[in-house]
Amino acid sequence: MKSFAPLLEAARGREPADLVLKGGRVLNVFTGEFEETDLAVKDGWIVGLGRYEGREEMDASGRAVVPGFIDPHLHIESTRLCPGELAKIVVPRGTTAIVADPHEIANVLGLKGIFYLLELTSGLPLDVFFMAPSCVPATHLETSGAILSAEDLRPLLDEPRVLGLAEVMNFPGAINGLREVIEKIDLFSAKPVDGHAPLLSGPDLCAYLLLGIGTDHECTNPAEAGEKLARGMRVFIREGSQAKNLADLLPLISDRNFRRTAFCTDDRHPEDLTSQGHLDHVLRRAVSLGLDPVRALIMATLNAAEAFGLKRRGALAPGYLADISILKSIDSFVAERVYKGGRLVALDGELVETPAPVSIPDWAGPMNIGPLNEEKLKTRAVGARVRVIEIIPGQLLTGHLILETPARDGFLAADPQRDLARLVVVERHHRTGNVGHGLVKGFGFHRGAIASSVAHDSHNIVAAGLNEADILLAVRTVEKMRGGLAATAEGRVLAELALPLAGLMSPEPVDQIVSAAGKLTDATRGMGSGLDDPFMILSFLALPVIPRLKLTDRGLVDVGRFEFVPLFIP
Repeated sequence: MKSFAPLLEAARGREPADLVLKGGRVLNVFTGEFEETDLAVKDGWIVGLGRYEGREEMDASGRAVVPGFIDPHLHIESTRLCPGELAKIVVPRGTTAIVADPHEIANVLGLKGIFYLLELTSGLPLDVFFMAPSCVPATHLETSGAILSAEDLRPLLDEPRVLGLAEVMNFPGAINGLREVIEKIDLFSAKPVDGHAPLLSGPDLCAYLLLGIGTDHECTNPAEAGEKLARGMRVFIREGSQAKNLADLLPLISDRNFRRTAFCTDDRHPEDLTSQGHLDHVLRRAVSLGLDPVRALIMATLNAAEAFGLKRRGALAPGYLADISILKSIDSFVAERVYKGGRLVALDGELVETPAPVSIPDWAGPMNIGPLNEEKLKTRAVGARVRVIEIIPGQLLTGHLILETPARDGFLAADPQRDLARLVVVERHHRTGNVGHGLVKGFGFHRGAIASSVAHDSHNIVAAGLNEADILLAVRTVEKMRGGLAATAEGRVLAELALPLAGLMSPEPVDQIVSAAGKLTDATRGMGSGLDDPFMILSFLALPVIPRLKLTDRGLVDVGRFEFVPLFIP
């Protein structure tokens, strides 16, 4: 039994606290008010508010003292950073906890990858919780590096940092009672279960919620989010690097429903993290769009904690963990100091202690491509019309076009005049030799090709370009790096970024990764693309759980019908 005696003595003012923040404007997330008071910390816990003395005292007068921010849904892999490098960016910006879904690395490395991430996140000045991935693979429509059944996930039940079951992306399988989906939900029925159900509505939404699924971060309009809130879900408003839903969903927030909402970033790239920020950026953006700052802070702290039953987190009150940000002002959300468990971990935008560098073991970077050449990247044009994936800027949703088939010498060809690029997905886990073929509209290329081993969620190699030679060079460049991103043109590699951890992350310092990413962006600009982040868009063109049309290594998928459809139409 834990001894509370030292904490009780400090709480009652009979013994000095370890740390006292003196005279700050402390946010009470329960009442939505600021109180000018001292805040006392002992053994990593907040023991009292009032007038206290401490062995260490810090003058916080004139400063806003708020709980550390909590991101309730983030894919670490999408930051391209190893966890220590991620902590170097987000902790000095006020984030003290994240809830991560490791299904990206799990789709490549299986359970071994999840335990490796648990290892890499241990001992950081950032609490990293996980949700057990429900979607390895995400669907039966693609080839992943691993398959995790409910029984495979059972060891994660005993991991204290695994909070529940991650986003149930196979919502058609869930509402139709698919056995392997239901078994995973049932295994975690006593814990939180995250949802992922874009545009799901009406009776199908009711069926989905019947299974105990509690959250959704895929809402793109107020009507969708409003219905999900009304049916009992918590809605995480996403503002990531590709999907930006904040402006569209913010008008929904009201006095009656805001306690059932939170902010998440989902997929956030390092260049955006370093130039704009993490949840601090989302908070600034929300307030600039008219949201009350106090309400925004409650959504970024207490609401996120309560969504996962993270007791004694998300508030500055007696008995709560002393995760604290001291902000320059309530409007700027710029943290001067960040405390984790009562210990100063960041000061003036920098970590106090730098996490140790990471060395990636060979087993963590598999790259197993089957026989591949230019001929394999061709497909015969066997119809007068062809289905085309249409990029919708700022969204993960894609359009489904039917256009006149562009052909050359009897084979499907790119057509830069109509902004049509060839799209291929090359299987890279089991040497199957699978190559999916398609067309995509919206990249704006007039030369070259790009390729990436970041291809949600199975993470095969996805490539888009105007000719097979440049596409093949881009794919081979990714293969040589054991994963990563590449841009090519006229037989030359224009830029590249190695991601040797599962083909998803780099152990290098963030400034090197941002520099390489900048060169990739410059290369795509020279190829004609005006998109902010072509590689992020490319990575989601292979995800067959977000409408409407997607491409996997096994073929073209109509997500609404959740089945393969022919590329060509007679």
